[in-house]
Amino acid sequence: MQSVFDTNITYLKGVGPRKAELLAKEFDIRTYGDLLYHFPFRYVDKSRIYKISEINTDAAWFLLKGKVSNMKVVGEKRARFVSFLLTDDSGSIELLWFRGLQWIKKRFGPGKEYLVFGKPSVFKNHFNMVHPEVEDVTPETETVAGNRLEGIYHSTEKLKTVGLGSRGFSKIIRTLLKDTASQIDENLPDYLLEKYHLMGHPEAMVNIHFPKNPAIINKAVQRLKFEELLFVQLELLLQKKILKEKVAGHLFEKVGDAFNTFYREHLPFELTGAQKRVIREIRADLRSGKQMNRLLQGDVGSGKTLVALMSMLIAIDNGFQTAFMAPTEILATQHFNTLKKFLGNMNIPVELLTGSTKTAQRKKIHKALLNHALPVLVGTHALIEDTVQFGNLGFVVIDEQHRFGVAQRAKLWKKNAIPPHILVMTATPIPRTLAMTLYGNLDVSVIDEMPPGRKPVKTLHFFESKRLRVLGFMREQIKKGRQAYVVYPLIKESEKFDLKNLMDGYENMLRDFPEPEYHVSVVHGKMKPEDKEFEMQRFVKGETHIMVSTTVIEVGVDVPNASVMVIENAERFGLSQLHQLRGRVGRGADQSWCILMSGNKLSNEGRKRLEIMVATNDGFEIAEADLKLRGPGDIQGTRQSGMLDFHIANLAKDGEMIARTRQIALDILDDDPRLQKPENSLLNREMRQRFKGKTLWTRIS
Repeated sequence: MQSVFDTNITYLKGVGPRKAELLAKEFDIRTYGDLLYHFPFRYVDKSRIYKISEINTDAAWFLLKGKVSNMKVVGEKRARFVSFLLTDDSGSIELLWFRGLQWIKKRFGPGKEYLVFGKPSVFKNHFNMVHPEVEDVTPETETVAGNRLEGIYHSTEKLKTVGLGSRGFSKIIRTLLKDTASQIDENLPDYLLEKYHLMGHPEAMVNIHFPKNPAIINKAVQRLKFEELLFVQLELLLQKKILKEKVAGHLFEKVGDAFNTFYREHLPFELTGAQKRVIREIRADLRSGKQMNRLLQGDVGSGKTLVALMSMLIAIDNGFQTAFMAPTEILATQHFNTLKKFLGNMNIPVELLTGSTKTAQRKKIHKALLNHALPVLVGTHALIEDTVQFGNLGFVVIDEQHRFGVAQRAKLWKKNAIPPHILVMTATPIPRTLAMTLYGNLDVSVIDEMPPGRKPVKTLHFFESKRLRVLGFMREQIKKGRQAYVVYPLIKESEKFDLKNLMDGYENMLRDFPEPEYHVSVVHGKMKPEDKEFEMQRFVKGETHIMVSTTVIEVGVDVPNASVMVIENAERFGLSQLHQLRGRVGRGADQSWCILMSGNKLSNEGRKRLEIMVATNDGFEIAEADLKLRGPGDIQGTRQSGMLDFHIANLAKDGEMIARTRQIALDILDDDPRLQKPENSLLNREMRQRFKGKTLWTRIS
């Protein structure tokens, strides 16, 4: 049955077609229900009317009541500002406006009383208020004033032009609730409300918009966060359950010659305890008869690629082909070279397929795939093109999967009658609470040890004034036969200022490290792929001492001889990106350094980021700090899921509630796997309502 909350927002009094079109465009608000879930992001206290004489600097905002007089227009031909005097029985204060002056001049009537709300400022030892809110004093506003906290809503410049600023939102939401509050239904069962002392859903929805006191705001917020996170966790866990029960997977019964020969004769170093544990977890999935969807998390350099290869060898031992998909050509080429080096002379063919692969080679690869003659194919999104057909694809590794669209990854499922096992890898450590929501439908494995013999990278922060010292240190390292990266921020490849900085930096390096004693190369995203690859290879072969680059080297370049990473304007990078860049060095047995260069003036957040980088090498610790500093933003491409567009929950701040609702969801589904028991009928109904019409992308890793 159609709910009133499915009604098109056009039909709400005070909206109409023009505003409805803007609401849809700016905030995707299309129905009454969408509008109700447009929550305030903070509240201002209008619960007390102050006397003008009580204004002080202790409080930020004041609600006043008085009469206006003494209009003053400053500027003869063109008014620059308009001022009025607001007076009550205790004193006067000047009110000032710099915008909308024609309207302001007509706004006030003689002898009338007004409620004025604003933030006082001091000019020439006197208080004034700039652009205060003004309401006529009526019996209704007198009643509301003295007993209200007003929600402040996000808006946009376009919406403000049609009267839908914060107060405009408040007005139409009040209109909506006046007609529909009685039709808001409960969506959680009684046993959850009682056990966790939760406010009812109808009461929470009214009080989130129009609370009577601060305590009731907190209760409403906690209730709405709880339900939002609980339903997301239920959806993720239900899909995971369905996947395990319904989607058959290839049965890999044996560990054979390929795996055992590699383990005995070609293992480059002894596996860490964490690597062995993860291989056991993957092995258990592969012999379960169910399709594997597993996330492999591990810090930069923790040995994820080796684990992926050994898992692929199990597939090969069972007669299946494997694919290794990476987001960029540089990274795909890097993995191709790494796998070839690992496999040595084992006679296991490995090929590379990217956009740059020549037609003749491409045809050769296509033929080998169909003939079952090619067991390992590494590539970019070129792997998912319709022309690429496998004879028997059984195992797929997807590296840095958030860089692929969900629909793109779904194409891999169609490469075989039975979907291949999927191993998703990420070198960006994800905080535990975030993993519960981003990857709640996947099984998660973590490599939390580094291979033996690796020395932690030492990280130092220098201001611009210490540049000569840094250049001297680079010369010392180059004399010892080492190499160095110098990385510049380039937010978008089209930003001319950033590109100029990079090229200026390159010129400076040529001056500070002159030929023929030194050789410097430069790489950035605007270069032709063949030129970029040429410069990369010069550095990989040790023909150049310094690579000046943008973040194109963030992933995919493995040069064990590089021992210095200099990051220019380091304050402009996020923590995760700084950590990824640092991971480009420290890949050999020698001590490596990451040097963070910054200007002398730093914002508090910039300073904190650099302090964290100097203090720790732990990627998970850094990811937690990054989440707290930046908030979740669009981390790991969460928009892809279509489920994690939270209205009120905050992934950065609500870790405890994420963990709690995850456990509650697990307990509910352990007892009632399909939510079919009478006591869970509300949960079942709400799940269908919330996720109706959404593609079940959670079935695709």
